[in-house]
Amino acid sequence: MNTGIKGVRRVSAVLVTASAMLAGGALTTPAHAAAPPKPSIVAKGGYVMNNATGKSLFTKSADTRRSTGSTTKIMTARVVLGQRNLNLNSKVKVDKAYSDYIVRNNYASSARLIVGDKVTVRQLLYGLMLPSGCDAAYALADKFGKGSTRAKRVQNFIGQMNSTAKTLGMRNTHFDSFDGIGHGANYSTPRDLTKLASNAMKYSTFRTVVKTKSTTQKVTTKSGGYRNMSWKNTNTLLGSYRGAIGVKTGSGPEAKYCLVFAATRNGKTVIGTVLTSSSLNNRTADAKKLMDYGFKVA
Repeated sequence: MNTGIKGVRRVSAVLVTASAMLAGGALTTPAHAAAPPKPSIVAKGGYVMNNATGKSLFTKSADTRRSTGSTTKIMTARVVLGQRNLNLNSKVKVDKAYSDYIVRNNYASSARLIVGDKVTVRQLLYGLMLPSGCDAAYALADKFGKGSTRAKRVQNFIGQMNSTAKTLGMRNTHFDSFDGIGHGANYSTPRDLTKLASNAMKYSTFRTVVKTKSTTQKVTTKSGGYRNMSWKNTNTLLGSYRGAIGVKTGSGPEAKYCLVFAATRNGKTVIGTVLTSSSLNNRTADAKKLMDYGFKVA
């Protein structure tokens, strides 16, 4: 009898232990790893998405309209690349108006185009996106806008920028300049700029240009000779963040410090934007935080 009682006790103990384990979840399916904490960024606005699926991965005031600085030039390039029968090797003569524009605008960054030189459209895209040349932006707007005067062509080009924004579903975006030096109505949002950059990255020329850290281009001089133009990309993520593939910096008195960024790791591409960060270093740090987070949750 004693043996029977001990056996019952042992069975009861096992049942109690098993019940406790079930209650504590020890025998349940292992829980998924806790989601990583969302990063804190200095920028007033931020957004990251999975470029392949369009899934939002991080938002901070993602639909609040803000000044965009030279990230505007992503749209400048996109409008050019969307032209019918585009010939990237066609040449554009550098007009004095382009250099005068740089002189008039204290905050205008320059590709240092030389009056009288003949520069290809492809080269202007490098001058636009690497050193963020407002003179290159002006040349492209003058080239691809329609109208009998330069002023009309520029306004037409800006109209094309806004039409493209509507086509891409950028509901909180408006452009009133070809380069980001706005006149009171040049704005976008982190979500809209990310959407634009994602679309622009579908063009192989755009992808090639924005991932280039530096380039030297041979251009034709006024006298028919040649000169070399060297441009360095203002996007310091290239070469400092593993997998970085673009896209564009921006800054200005109102815009502060902005950055549209993209990177690919292990077959995944994340793309995003920070607007109104407080310094060059902080916008870069913000972007790195968001990409690190994006890769963890994509």
